[in-house]
Amino acid sequence: MNQIKWEKKVSFFKNPFILKGLGISIGIPFGLLILVIIVLSGGNIMDSDAKHAFFMIGLLFVFTYFIIIIVYRGKYAPGFIINNDGIINYTQATQGKKNRIINTLSVIIGLFSRNFAVSGAGLLAQSKQVEKIKWKDIRKVKYYPKQYTILVHGGFTQKIALFCTEDNYALIENTIKEKMNQLI
Repeated sequence: MNQIKWEKKVSFFKNPFILKGLGISIGIPFGLLILVIIVLSGGNIMDSDAKHAFFMIGLLFVFTYFIIIIVYRGKYAPGFIINNDGIINYTQATQGKKNRIINTLSVIIGLFSRNFAVSGAGLLAQSKQVEKIKWKDIRKVKYYPKQYTILVHGGFTQKIALFCTEDNYALIENTIKEKMNQLI
């Protein structure tokens, strides 16, 4: 099998697969945090310090939105390689450099402020710049031809969204189906 390689830019705020991922990764922890604040304030948000916490959470969301718009121009820039070993999802070079700077700053700021969760998040984010799923580790594949997207699930934490182009979607879908049939 020849290697298939392509790169694409995908909108953070218009792609349903990215929005769902953001909803899960941001919505669950912040939803729990908001719930805890409401419970601890006895439901009396406006007459307690809870309003300040909600203001800070809102400010964090606005700040994050502007960082995504300014630094990343609202786009996620993945690249993909399909070969005999499996499927590789990597961050394109330009965005990878930006990620490395932000992740390094997160680690440094976290260490200096003794907030090791921030440092850990920076390290974890940097370690996820390249994801690989071997063919034998693939557990489930979902095809979305209208969105030119294929979701590949590996182990517990392994999941790659292949954002295909209109031109290469059929080739990628057929290649994955052939490889999966060879494993059966």
